[in-house]
Amino acid sequence: MMRFTLAAAAALALAGCASFSSDGGAGQVSELTKERTGQGVSFQRTASDVDSAAVRVGELLKQPLTADAAIEIAFLNNRGLQASFSELGIAEAERVRAGRLANPRLSLGRLAGGRVTEIDRSVMFDLVGLLTMPLANEAAQRQFEQAQYRAAFEAVGVAAEARKAFFGAVAAQELVIYAERVKLAADASSELARRMLQAGNLSRLQQMREQSFYADATASLARARHQAVAQRERLARALGLSGESLGFRLPERLPDLPGSAFEPQDAEQTAVRKRLDVLMAKRDAEATAKSLGLTKATRFINVLEVGYAEKRQTGEARQGGYEIELELPLFDFGSTRAARAEATYMQSVHRAAEVATNARSEVRESYSAYRTAYDLARHYRDEVVPLRKRMSDENMLRYNGMLTGVFELLADARDQVNSVTGAVESLRDFWIAETDLQSALTGRSPGPAASVALGKLAADEQRAH
Repeated sequence: MMRFTLAAAAALALAGCASFSSDGGAGQVSELTKERTGQGVSFQRTASDVDSAAVRVGELLKQPLTADAAIEIAFLNNRGLQASFSELGIAEAERVRAGRLANPRLSLGRLAGGRVTEIDRSVMFDLVGLLTMPLANEAAQRQFEQAQYRAAFEAVGVAAEARKAFFGAVAAQELVIYAERVKLAADASSELARRMLQAGNLSRLQQMREQSFYADATASLARARHQAVAQRERLARALGLSGESLGFRLPERLPDLPGSAFEPQDAEQTAVRKRLDVLMAKRDAEATAKSLGLTKATRFINVLEVGYAEKRQTGEARQGGYEIELELPLFDFGSTRAARAEATYMQSVHRAAEVATNARSEVRESYSAYRTAYDLARHYRDEVVPLRKRMSDENMLRYNGMLTGVFELLADARDQVNSVTGAVESLRDFWIAETDLQSALTGRSPGPAASVALGKLAADEQRAH
């Protein structure tokens, strides 16, 4: 009896200590996010927090955006991200609830008949909840930590989307300029061919060929302009911008290619150790294991409540004592709950193994895409664009020496612009592949974008030549 009393007293003390944390778990989320994106994230719980975030966003939008500024704006202004942080508050509420004893139940009854009045009163406490509170509290704590990882997981995803949308918007804006140059050259070529046809100095076939170039250039320019609008809107959605803030400015060109490619060390081990989706899967398995232990503890006793009972009757002395309610396991001895818990645990173990295996594979694939994108971008920068420039200079000399015609000169100008366009697209794809690689290493799955980018890079390379 003394042991039971001590256990109950300890559990009651534990219940009294359960309280909300000062920051609601936001500090850990910010730290996890900063480790993977370079920037922390803050939760906006009050109207003052929202106003402060709006002021900071306004300051950032006064200057042309950078990739880092885009991430900061997304953290401050993406309402979808802030809404997902509410899950952390729900998880903390569940953690605090698990550390507190369930409210007692008060029962009051009164019977009167003739000259006799009978009054029954009782107070019932959840005894099983009291005894299993340490296990339940530990399981809830793990679920709270899981919610922190999930919040950081969402923040890393928002940062990656903002970064990729930024590079896409800058590249699309730059590509419109080159598409306009191609259109201008094709326009001049088509007009010259039309006049020469009228003068009888050009065949009908040659004139139609120049007109076809003009038609293709017009269609390409229309597509480029729409793509610029689409990419800019994608960036606006990632940053949560609307209204007057949609007039944000972008830099004129993409960042330069780094001098050397990034060479990750122990990439697969890093992914298994730091990837948030892998950590979440591991935590899920651990939380399920703790839940299994709790299920076993309450397997044979589903409901056990104890409390003080008092009875009064007219003309009689007051009667007091205790009352116990117990659900008897006559038909279900708890085996179904235990079997379900064990199956759920094995399911979480297998899923954790699958996530880890996929993470290792995605790191390998993302690095291949990154390295291929880097090599292609460097190839355009060091080989294709300089070669086209030398060819253009040589053609200009030949034109000045009357060794080539104006149509050949205009065609060469179109080819040179196309090579620069390919260089811009390859540089854009490099920065997107770099973002996917960093995400695959420490953040989350980059999705199928890496393989899609590879196919597009190959198509761009073929077109440029």
